[in-house]
Amino acid sequence: MFKGILIEKDDQGYRATVKDIDDNLLPEGDVTVKVSHSTLNYKDALAITGKGPVVRQFPMVPGIDLVGTVEHSESDKFEVGDSVLLNGFGVGEVHCGGLAEKARLKSEWLIPLPKAFSPRQAMAIGTAGYTAMLCVIALEKNGVTPDKGEILVTGANGGVGSFSIAILAKLGYTVVASTGRVDQVKYLEKLGASAVIDRETLSQPGRPMTKERWAGAIDSVGSHTLANVCASMKYGGTVAACGLAQGMDFPASVAPFILRGITLAGIDSVMRPLADRIEAWQRLADILDPDIFEDISTDISLVEAVDVASDLMAGKVRGRVVVNISG
Repeated sequence: MFKGILIEKDDQGYRATVKDIDDNLLPEGDVTVKVSHSTLNYKDALAITGKGPVVRQFPMVPGIDLVGTVEHSESDKFEVGDSVLLNGFGVGEVHCGGLAEKARLKSEWLIPLPKAFSPRQAMAIGTAGYTAMLCVIALEKNGVTPDKGEILVTGANGGVGSFSIAILAKLGYTVVASTGRVDQVKYLEKLGASAVIDRETLSQPGRPMTKERWAGAIDSVGSHTLANVCASMKYGGTVAACGLAQGMDFPASVAPFILRGITLAGIDSVMRPLADRIEAWQRLADILDPDIFEDISTDISLVEAVDVASDLMAGKVRGRVVVNISG
């Protein structure tokens, strides 16, 4: 038996509770990991609260991120005692995830924990920081350099937004943060934002094209926000789209794409090839200052995670939430 969050759906309804879980619930995999830390992402909050169709089969242990120590391995890639890291691959959705003391996983999903990070720091980064890095790499590959102009980051107080600001600022970009929590201006400026705008300026239906402003953008919001971001891109600019906090719809026009030659780069972090993952994590190790982890993340215990998931859905959580599984 091991302790974890278990999501169940039956005649009694949909519920997520911390309980003792039988080892027999663990799915097939060639590596068993003793989990030390996980995280609470937006997708995890959707799964725990049942406010989004994230979980595909029941019962399910949520948690799309985890870091821990190999305690059993049938793979030649990892040995007992190795520190490993996982982001995505459907874990927490169709395969029991990281919000538990134990996980059984496929070795091809795992990468070694980068030596630059402690387990706690790796989960402070988690899928959010790793996704932010993938977004920045996409901007770079499309020729968006610091001299091209301002970069917009939407959903700035969230995990992806916070890390996007910190990474871009460290690389010399001028970053403008869009947020619905304008009381957090000092936090965003400390991360590196040069200016902060209210998300209301972007979240309502807008025109097909507006005045050119942004050389690039990282959007975790979707819907009207993403459409308005595209409408205000500079000629040849790129938007890296990675989220849908406002909605899955995209009520936009083709005008900025064919008249300004902009690029909409979709960023998937779930099924990303291992080579891309390793590149992103190495870039994070090269770029991030250790001091950032205290500013950008908070720690909770496993038993607190269910309640905090509701706070996250209500927009009351800033930055990243690290779950200390053994704490």
